[in-house]
Amino acid sequence: MQSTKVVRGVILLLILLLGFSDRAFTYGKLPNPDAGKVLKVENPGSFPMTADRFYEYTGVEGPLNTTQVPKEIPTHWEKYSSGENSRLAILLTDTNSEWISLVQGLKSIGIPFVITMDYKKALQHKVVLVYPTVGGKTLSPWAYRELRAFPDRGGTLIGINVENNNMNDVFGFDNAVPTSKNTFLNFKRTDSPLLSSFTDSKEITIMLGDTTSKEPNYGTCSYTHPRHAPLAVFNNGGAAITEERHGRGVAYAWGIDIGGFLSDGYNDRGELYAQSYINEYQPSADVLLRLLKEMYAAGEEDGVTIGSVPYNKKLSVLFSHDVDANTSYKNAVTYAEYEKSAGIKGTYFIQTKYIKDWNDEAIFTKEAVADLKKVHALGMEIGSHTVAHSKAFAEAPLGTGDEKYPDYQPFVLDRYTVQNFTVLGELRVSKFLLEELGITEKVISFRPGELANPKTLAQALQATGYKYSSTLTANSALTHLPFRLNYGKGDVGESEIFEFPLTLEDELPPALLNRVEDGIELGKKIGKYGGIYIVLIHPNITGIKLEYEKGLVEGLKLQEAWFPTVGQLGDWWSARDKVQIDVRKEKGLRRLDIVAPLPVEGLTLKIPASWRLQDSGNLDVEQEEGAIIIKRAEGKMELDFSTAL
Repeated sequence: MQSTKVVRGVILLLILLLGFSDRAFTYGKLPNPDAGKVLKVENPGSFPMTADRFYEYTGVEGPLNTTQVPKEIPTHWEKYSSGENSRLAILLTDTNSEWISLVQGLKSIGIPFVITMDYKKALQHKVVLVYPTVGGKTLSPWAYRELRAFPDRGGTLIGINVENNNMNDVFGFDNAVPTSKNTFLNFKRTDSPLLSSFTDSKEITIMLGDTTSKEPNYGTCSYTHPRHAPLAVFNNGGAAITEERHGRGVAYAWGIDIGGFLSDGYNDRGELYAQSYINEYQPSADVLLRLLKEMYAAGEEDGVTIGSVPYNKKLSVLFSHDVDANTSYKNAVTYAEYEKSAGIKGTYFIQTKYIKDWNDEAIFTKEAVADLKKVHALGMEIGSHTVAHSKAFAEAPLGTGDEKYPDYQPFVLDRYTVQNFTVLGELRVSKFLLEELGITEKVISFRPGELANPKTLAQALQATGYKYSSTLTANSALTHLPFRLNYGKGDVGESEIFEFPLTLEDELPPALLNRVEDGIELGKKIGKYGGIYIVLIHPNITGIKLEYEKGLVEGLKLQEAWFPTVGQLGDWWSARDKVQIDVRKEKGLRRLDIVAPLPVEGLTLKIPASWRLQDSGNLDVEQEEGAIIIKRAEGKMELDFSTAL
């Protein structure tokens, strides 16, 4: 009996390795066989495409329009300058900073905020975040004088990179020491309610660099001789986050630029801080955002925040499938039938491969199209997974914008080299074929082959009619929350594209059926703060992979999870992103003003524990402990609450 189990185990492992071979995720602390390899896109001109190499759909041509990628439009901070005093105030001291990524992070975690460069306006709020630095001549002497007095008046002052010596006593330390040699930040205070939810080792310690790397680590500011035990310390022993009480007020000095840290993750530069590439809990950016949220809630008695999952559920779980092998199209029907029977929906990213090359046969055939129509008819979302599925997509040129089938003929020579290959070609042609052949009405979601991420992706997706991307892994992005992509992976202009980072995949060892419990446990961790949990299962086989999915579905349902497609979550998230909330005091009540330009189903707002709903007008609203749920939020709304305060 034991020998039979061993044989079965070997067979399962071989099956997994066959699917794993050329798509192995290699990153971060894992051995990287791709190290030193050069990605090449060659354009030698046309070459003969014989019938045995090219699968042609007779009479199909397109798209016939020309895609124009607009120039980058810088986002101005004044876009975020309006709102009531109940919001977090960001006092911006330098516009040449990563404030855009800070904004995206605050929106992801649900903190309402305003940005101002006027210290007088900022100090009308109860919680003020000074960003990106409290130092030098970034503020006037009068501003520093008022900031010094702010905690004494009961305010909460959060300073990033406090390097003005005249403010040291306010934040409770002797000197600020800039350094790029720190490799981690550790939360030490077990008595602080701000840190009570940080219980996992990945929440307690945030990596800032790699001790084996020759590159400088993330720039930090260590604070010496803090008067009180700091909330966090760096590995060099210096205080990373100080806490100095001033009667009812408090001042916190952060020695890490949270905007810069978020920017590195969001823009695919977080590899030095990621402890693994995928399949593990990596909440580094989320921890910093959660801490800001705790500081805001503690300092603003009327602090209301926006939940990240509809109907106050704990977790969004998305099952996705990269359909990129000749067996995957037919097997996709089996997965879709199961998902419909389980009451969930999946997203199927389709490779429209019509050329035989180094990668594979021309697998996007009429038979494949027929199977994909069945998948969509079962209620599943169809997304694009490129035409060529190449690692070299990361270095592909943008293209001309007039690429079309059948003239667009990318040819993969090996894993690192492709001919006649552009970003716009991959986006335009794959989307066109999926729509033109009647597989789906509209393609709005995209995932590249090998998760290759070109610098031009955000603007190219927007220009070609996509809305949502699932290109990064949660570990490399340092977050288990969605976020808006920036133009050109920069910090100047925002795009309209939202990124939904991938959490879990099916190809790395150990064997899948041994990973079900770990997968469920990972979901529990992400569900502590309403994260998203995106699972990738390649449907090249059924059997153990399908059983793996079933095990995850059953286990994660116990956590009151929501199971949308990427498109469904994207539509909900993009509508949530536009929601504005403010609190005003009205005749002894708290009036919550809500503006939802787009309809949001199950909008959840986290409210102070002492609040009790008194008047909801015509809205269908439920109150749960510490939260209200608006069944359908749209337009301008008002809710009145009583409070024991």
